[in-house]
Amino acid sequence: MPPSSSPGFEDPDTRSFEHETLIGDTTPPTSLRASISPPPSRARRSKNLQNEHGNGQEKVIERGKAAGALVPNLAAIEAGEVKIRNHLEYFSTHLSRFVRPPASYPFLPISEWEDLYKRNQHPHGHHFVIHQHDHPVAGVHYDLRLQINETSSISWAIMYGLPGNVNSRRLNRNATETRVHCIWNHLIETASQSTGNLLIWDTGEYEMLPYHELHRRETDDELSSSSNEDMDSSSKLSDSEKLHQAFQNRRIRIRLHGTRLPTSYTLSIRLLTSENLHSQPRAPSRKRRRKAPTSTRPSNQVTPPTSDIENDDFLMGGGEEMDPEKSSIEREIEEQEDEEVRRTNAYPGARNSVGSIHQRRWYASVDRWGSGFRPLRGEGGIKGGRTEWVRRWDEEEGKLLGFEPFFVMGRELERSVVTGRTADEVMADEGVSSFVGRKGWRPVTE
Repeated sequence: MPPSSSPGFEDPDTRSFEHETLIGDTTPPTSLRASISPPPSRARRSKNLQNEHGNGQEKVIERGKAAGALVPNLAAIEAGEVKIRNHLEYFSTHLSRFVRPPASYPFLPISEWEDLYKRNQHPHGHHFVIHQHDHPVAGVHYDLRLQINETSSISWAIMYGLPGNVNSRRLNRNATETRVHCIWNHLIETASQSTGNLLIWDTGEYEMLPYHELHRRETDDELSSSSNEDMDSSSKLSDSEKLHQAFQNRRIRIRLHGTRLPTSYTLSIRLLTSENLHSQPRAPSRKRRRKAPTSTRPSNQVTPPTSDIENDDFLMGGGEEMDPEKSSIEREIEEQEDEEVRRTNAYPGARNSVGSIHQRRWYASVDRWGSGFRPLRGEGGIKGGRTEWVRRWDEEEGKLLGFEPFFVMGRELERSVVTGRTADEVMADEGVSSFVGRKGWRPVTE
């Protein structure tokens, strides 16, 4: 299929960017059927290894722009099947084609989005992104990614998105620690049949604050309680270095300067004591059975999840059948690659420099005082003995702090801050049809 007629492919003449691709290889990328996201580049590595042993046809690698070259799509890039030397240029070119500036919704122009990413391309960068991920198995959830070094970001999967109502009865959010991602994953906004939809809900830069709450006597926020291991507020460390330190202390207090999030939005993230593990979880047992010669896979087979929010037992396929057509070399590569990702808790190309542990459970909550609120007790407070939090007046700056409550409403209503698209529009732009998502997701509005 010509690149110009296939959604997700760029016209080679629209913009010049450097990449590597396989000449004459028109097979759909395995990422469309892969079991994790971003999926490892198993097929490409297997082919290369076979070439070294003389077991496969040699593929010609062409570098740069050339007539007749197959221009990669987003799924192939995310899978690592195609190497892109300039991710920002590629993704900005692609997303620019689909920008729909909304009339009344936070919006970040492509030029400012590019500048935001560029100025954080160094060891002390402090870029963040919140992805809305609509996965067919894991369902709708929100991935918070925080840059920790020049190449990588730590990540949490939050089922209901970030809390936006300081007086909510459900102020805390379960935040599941996931794999360390490559920093260029912050740029992805795409969709496929098996991985679902990934939308940039918000992006910007973060600012680390001391976990020790200076006004703790005026708050009753347990997530802002004092600690002997708090960061020194006068520290000269960069924000990424402070994040490293806070991550080791298992207490993070962070202010997110985004496009959609309100001014001074501050988040407290705390690891449960029972979850304070120091080693990666063990791999589940793999039960293999020989595939019957006449058997076929059912057409309605459940697609394995691409989100780390799912349990690894499902990711690894407890009842996986052996493919008789796979060579022993291919199987060995897959097992080694899975083990490497598991051992380091980082996808290929990313570096786990903070000791992130897969699937630990954290609590994320709005830091109410840090976000500009104060407690109101007595007759003006909420009935029933609860303390009401109200926006406070800043005498020094002469303005009202805090923000009006906001609610994360899910895939039907939320839009990308970069393109203005809904999840359905991203699906349509990427040529994904007949996608069936997981049902039952409900926003937290109480």
